Amino acid sequence: MINARKAFKELRDKSKRESFNNDLLTIISKSSFKVVAVIIDKESLRSSYGDASAHPYHLGLGFLLQRFAGYLNHINRVGDVMAEARGGVEDRLLSESYTRVYEHGVWSTDSNYFQSSLSSRQLKLKPKVKNIAGLQLADLLGHPVKQWVLKQNGFLMEELAPFTQLLMKVIEGKFNRHLYDGRIEGYSWVLYPKK
Repeated sequence: MINARKAFKELRDKSKRESFNNDLLTIISKSSFKVVAVIIDKESLRSSYGDASAHPYHLGLGFLLQRFAGYLNHINRVGDVMAEARGGVEDRLLSESYTRVYEHGVWSTDSNYFQSSLSSRQLKLKPKVKNIAGLQLADLLGHPVKQWVLKQNGFLMEELAPFTQLLMKVIEGKFNRHLYDGRIEGYSWVLYPKK
């Protein structure tokens, strides 16, 4: 989409791109969802923990599930978890990681915390070709949100791209927050290992 190739080649036309971007921002602003981002610094993870370091995707899944389950438990709801399929071995390992969190908990969070809020002990995986709206939205927001978090924390010096700046004005109100004091650090985003 960014490079205006294949199905998005029409976006090479400036007026069509502006119209598309405006429509996309409108759809995102009117949609009801919460944003949680986990950014893992793989080099710091390896240098801090060496061979004992967890797989970054599985570590990220644990952080995401803690926040999602925490939100659901607080509002007394149950929710589903779906991820984009990446391939045989990767899918199996991620599914096993999800089930391990569901059945045994993670870090200081007990399994009951997850079992009371997650609808299934199995991770749902769908390939990109299924065009699942939530997965497409997560894919679209991943990079801009990561850039914004890094910028907010002083790890990115250059300015955000113009569209990212517009997008983040819409997204900032959708960040998951501490339900009493509105904090987003630790609730909407996690940087790990913490510097």
